[in-house]
Amino acid sequence: MKTSNKQTQNHSAKKLKQENQRFANTGGISENNHDKGFVPAFLDVNTGKVYRSRFANGMPAPIHILAGIPSSILGSIISGFLLNKIFYTREEAAATLKKLH
Repeated sequence: MKTSNKQTQNHSAKKLKQENQRFANTGGISENNHDKGFVPAFLDVNTGKVYRSRFANGMPAPIHILAGIPSSILGSIISGFLLNKIFYTREEAAATLKKLH
């Protein structure tokens, strides 16, 4: 059975919510790492391309927003952050910030 884009987007939104809960109180969420220069982004695991989180109008978003991600890749992205043009997973961002404290 083929998954629709709406189903994929709903799954991805649910996954983002779960990740935010999992990484609460760590450097793995935007609220806790933006002041260190991290910006929310997504990595397409199939191509290696990184997408900065953006609103549907193309403006950079301060948190992970799916509206700016092509629907064709929603099933193959992981959320994380960019810092100095380097992609960090949420785990890596949390670990990096923990080392700084």
